[in-house]
Amino acid sequence: MKFYGLTVGSVFHLATTWIVASGLAVGCLAYGQVAYPEQEVRVHDLPSLTARTTHSADVLATSLEMLFNDKEVCCGKNSALENSVESSDAKSLKDIASKLQGRHLLSDGRPIMVTAEYLTPDQVNAGHLIYMLTEKHAPLMMWNSHLYVAEGVTYVETVDNSNGAVAYAIHKFLLQDARFSDSRREVFFDRVTEDASKVQGLLFLQAAPL
Repeated sequence: MKFYGLTVGSVFHLATTWIVASGLAVGCLAYGQVAYPEQEVRVHDLPSLTARTTHSADVLATSLEMLFNDKEVCCGKNSALENSVESSDAKSLKDIASKLQGRHLLSDGRPIMVTAEYLTPDQVNAGHLIYMLTEKHAPLMMWNSHLYVAEGVTYVETVDNSNGAVAYAIHKFLLQDARFSDSRREVFFDRVTEDASKVQGLLFLQAAPL
């Protein structure tokens, strides 16, 4: 059985967040700073699943199935998280985190622990996000009241040669919309052109045996 998730406490202590740092995004660099070409980090092995309907509850269940990629854990009949997912408010990452966080039982009685890391937009750290994606941990993202799987980002890395400090500026979020299987499935959130106030946050999830 496979378990996917985050490493608790693995946060890069950087001043740059995904919202602040628009100056870096347009290349306004101070003397002694070097900005590298735009890079991309992406979780490539997410299963390509499509929700049964476009109803938010079905989209949530399918998006979670993509993240956990383990039918015993989530989210169909007799899975460990079946009831918790069904009772969650599919339009609230905070509620989803609250319902899924904690101890659950697999169908054969074995216990697992689900850890949820819910981040509001002002709590999202660019370095932490890049690290988690590098470690193949994709979060859920709520944008404009729709749920997406954030499979990757594009970003610019800037190094201050005077002190070696590294900062990251997120440019785009590479999203999958589980409602669709056609060209509408791949969606981009561009921090330069989109309204960041319509993003409700990110949610990382981990399941591990006890």
